[in-house]
Amino acid sequence: MAVVVWVFSGGGEAEVRGFFPFLEKTFPGCRFERKTPVRQKPGPKANKAGSYGRTGQSLIEQIKQELPIALKAEANKCDLILVFDDLDCRDSQTQKSKILSEISKIRECADIGKFVGFAAPEIEAWIIADWNNSIAKHSDFRGKRHERMRWWLSTQRKVSFENPEAFSEYDAEKDCCREKLSEYLIESSVQDEVDRDKARFSKGDHTPLLLREIDPNEVQKKCPLFRELYNYLNNFCRCP
Repeated sequence: MAVVVWVFSGGGEAEVRGFFPFLEKTFPGCRFERKTPVRQKPGPKANKAGSYGRTGQSLIEQIKQELPIALKAEANKCDLILVFDDLDCRDSQTQKSKILSEISKIRECADIGKFVGFAAPEIEAWIIADWNNSIAKHSDFRGKRHERMRWWLSTQRKVSFENPEAFSEYDAEKDCCREKLSEYLIESSVQDEVDRDKARFSKGDHTPLLLREIDPNEVQKKCPLFRELYNYLNNFCRCP
C-alpha cells in the first residue's frame, strides 16, 4: 500500500500541471495529495491561470491555515508533509527553518514526518539542467532554435547549464531574485529575428509539459537542492 504524502506547494499552474505529475511518475511508491495550490473557482474575479499560487511568507501563512483544516477533515493522517517552493534566491536553510518552525506549532501533526524542498531559483532550473531531454526535444524548439536559445542564455544572461541553481542574487527589497530565470527563458525564445513569429516559451504551457520529460538522474547531477529532494523521496517512497 502506497504511503500518503500531503503536498503544500508554492506556485501555480506550472506546479499543478507539471510538478505533481513529475512526483507521481518519479516516485510511484507514494500517493501524493495536493493541498496547495488551491485552484481558483471560475468567475469574473478569478486570477489569471498561473497566478493563484503562493510563495515565501505567503505560502507559510497558507500552510498555517490549510494544514489544521486537513488534519481535522481527513480520517486518516498522511505519512509525510512535503512543503515545496521556489527558493527565489533566498537562503535555503533560513527558509527551511522558518517553515518547519511554523509547522511545529501545529500540535496535531507532531508525529508526522516533514520535509521541505526547493526549486532554486525557480522550477525552470530543472528544465535547463536537463536541456537535452526537455527544450532540445520539444517540437517548438528543437533543431537550430534550441541551440540559439542556449547560446543566448549562456552568453548574454550568464545562465550556467552545469549549475543553474546558482543563477542570480537575492534582492532584499523585492524578497526574490534580482533577475527571473523564467523570464530570460521566455526572452531567449524570441530574441532572434528568425524566431519572433514562432511560439514563445510559456511558463504556463511549456514548463508543465517539459517537467514530465526531464530525467531526474540528469537533474540531480547539476542541482544540489533538487538532489536533496530527490534522494529523500526516493528513500521515503521505498518504505513499506
